[in-house]
Amino acid sequence: MRVPQSWLTEVLDSDTARTAEEIDAAFVRVGFEIEDVEPFGDIVGPLVVGRVESIEELTEFKKPIRFCRVAVGEDAPRDIVCGARNFTEGDLVVVALPGTTLPGGFQIATRKTYGKTSDGMICSVTELGVGDDHTGILVLPAGSAAPGDDARTVLGLPDTAIEVNVTPDRGYAFSVRGLGRELAGSVGVGFREPGADIDPGTAGDGGWPVSIDPATGATRYTATVITGVDPTAASPWWLRKRLLIAGIRPISAVVDVTNYVMIELGQPLHAFDADRVRGGIAVRTAHSDEKLVTLDGAERALDPEDVVIADDSGAIALAGVMGGASTEVGDETTRVLLESATFDPVRVFRTGKRHKLSSEAAKRFERTVDPETTAVAAARAAQLIVDIAGGTAESAWTDERLPVQPAAPIDFAADAPDRTAGIDYPAGTSAKRLREVGCEVVENGERLTVTPPSWRPDLRQSADLVEEVLRLEGLEDIPAVVPRAPGGRGLTPQQRRRRSIGKTLALDGFVEVLPYPFMPAGVFDTWGLPDDDPRRATVSVLNPLESDRPELNTTLLPGLLEMVSRNLARGQRDLALFTIGQVVLPTGNTEVVEALDVTRRPDPADLARIDASLPDQPVHVAAVLTGLAEPAGPWGPGRAVEAGDAFAAVRSTARGAGVDVELVADEHLPWHPGRCARVVVTDEAGEQTTVGWAGELHPAVCDRANLPKRTCALELSIDALPLTVTLPAPSLSAFPAVLQDVAVVVAETVPAADVAAALRDGAGELLESLELFDVYTGDQVGQGNKSLAFALRFRAADRTLTEDEASAAKLAAVEHAAGAVGARLR
Repeated sequence: MRVPQSWLTEVLDSDTARTAEEIDAAFVRVGFEIEDVEPFGDIVGPLVVGRVESIEELTEFKKPIRFCRVAVGEDAPRDIVCGARNFTEGDLVVVALPGTTLPGGFQIATRKTYGKTSDGMICSVTELGVGDDHTGILVLPAGSAAPGDDARTVLGLPDTAIEVNVTPDRGYAFSVRGLGRELAGSVGVGFREPGADIDPGTAGDGGWPVSIDPATGATRYTATVITGVDPTAASPWWLRKRLLIAGIRPISAVVDVTNYVMIELGQPLHAFDADRVRGGIAVRTAHSDEKLVTLDGAERALDPEDVVIADDSGAIALAGVMGGASTEVGDETTRVLLESATFDPVRVFRTGKRHKLSSEAAKRFERTVDPETTAVAAARAAQLIVDIAGGTAESAWTDERLPVQPAAPIDFAADAPDRTAGIDYPAGTSAKRLREVGCEVVENGERLTVTPPSWRPDLRQSADLVEEVLRLEGLEDIPAVVPRAPGGRGLTPQQRRRRSIGKTLALDGFVEVLPYPFMPAGVFDTWGLPDDDPRRATVSVLNPLESDRPELNTTLLPGLLEMVSRNLARGQRDLALFTIGQVVLPTGNTEVVEALDVTRRPDPADLARIDASLPDQPVHVAAVLTGLAEPAGPWGPGRAVEAGDAFAAVRSTARGAGVDVELVADEHLPWHPGRCARVVVTDEAGEQTTVGWAGELHPAVCDRANLPKRTCALELSIDALPLTVTLPAPSLSAFPAVLQDVAVVVAETVPAADVAAALRDGAGELLESLELFDVYTGDQVGQGNKSLAFALRFRAADRTLTEDEASAAKLAAVEHAAGAVGARLR
């Protein structure tokens, strides 16, 4: 919010001048961020008030030019050339005499132009550096000054615009009233409540008929009629200047007053041309086929969720957002119906978003306005309109109210801020600070009964009051103490396992990424998953970041494949990406847990209910590979990614987790049925658990998802892997190993993993490792067969192993494999 510095200091109960820098620091001290500090009307040199004595029209030029004679006080009248036409003889204007430097470094000097000598310049608002209205000269009201007076004093220049970033929970600060209260508390002076001397009186019979539909969420509507208004009356300079500095363009006396009171008190108002309103006012929801032409000239099809102000002819305004063109005040308006109301913040917000409308009024209603200021603001605006534009405010006015639950008192410990911040504040600090923000405080020894003011709906519980006290006392005074880590603590086994897996994949050449945690629309249809696939059972959030992505991931692959597509679009073809994160799996528990009391630690029953209401969120690891697994170069064309690379990544992941896994041929979308492996772990009891899948993606999935052919992927549940703790550390044999190679022939349909398992089982405890290093098919092994060559490493823990012992163990392994998978020695 932009507000003039002079307006802020006006509500401080202090005669001490405050600079813009001091005000900036004061707001920061109580938690407000200052976006900008912009000076206005900083003018050097003789700037005076002048009276136009005569005007000579110069018609020989392409555009109309005036040669004016202007009285500037004791000096002789000045001859000034001017092109504006919005002033007449006798008007008071602002004159920059030679030697004046206007904002922007523009220097005024005597010069000859259009065949005349111009001895100064008659200034517009823009030239004075106060606004951007350069369509005409600034004309001062008659009698407001005398020729020769210092125009800076008359205009209240210079001034400064201070732009404060108001957070959504502090709607009261969208006004001079709210910001002034904060500033007064920060600098330690009293606060002069704007409108404190205004008594709106009591509404009586005879006012404008008003009705409120409770379904709209509106709670109060006041209607005041002002008759005999002069539609040609201009707003005084002091009011226009404040609006200009606040970033609002002056329009007319009536509209300017409503904007002025909105900025002053935080209560938006709207003025209708009372002669164009048909019948009584109704606050209701829009009809399904209703339309409204708003003040911006756009015809809008209304939604049944929109709240409108209506008369007998239909909707005449969008409640809290924008008025309608049919009842707009204009140059012929002499009878004004002034609206001041309290609307539902959520309704106003949704209406503005729905119609892509943003207004100063909507900004305030969205953040909640003070319902007790409604009538005061109307009375204040009515009085200003009468003072500026004449007329009479009718004594009978309407105040339609619906019952509202008052703010509940909060029981508060006086020393709660002290215990929270670790500071011993002086006795009475809490009560003093809470009264400064407008709370009603009753002291009962060490306990306080605090009733928040009507303009602070954000104060709902004890924690909110603690924040207020600490904020006003100064957050910078709270000591920053780094907690000391207790001895004997460190990463949990689960954390160490997760880091080890990530480090292992990174060392293997994979790059970690962080995919979006929400499911892309239609991804499971792209994969061709059946309707009963468990991965389709997703958990949706009520307020998703994107409306087409409300479902949380049940698998990490969709987000990872999206990142692959993004990289491919940017020219990256050879990819090895991985991610580690949680997936969300529903448990079927739909219990809703109410908000808990934050003043105490939840008891075990509360924690159990919260845990039971949450979905399962196991940690998974997923990886995707595309393009070349080995780069091309002078050494060769490179090697394309294949399913074996995904299997190797699975074994690396298992090695990082410290477990052994088994790969079993399987069919599981979105993987290729002939190049897919199910990843299995076996516990100490011999029970097998499936922890994931790996292999090459199905060609149809790659085609529908615009992925490269032969894209490979894997996904494992880390939480499903056994948690191994290798304590004490395993001992290493100091004796040399014996290496043996063996080639066996098996049927082509026998998986290599089954052969490796059979050899491992038959080799006995001397076998240290076994690796497949060659696969051969051809005439030498017969049709339908394949040859698998393995490298075996044998080692004994207590002696040097002989070649004969290693050979015997190798032959035992082959003999066992012959019986298990039909292998024969090649």
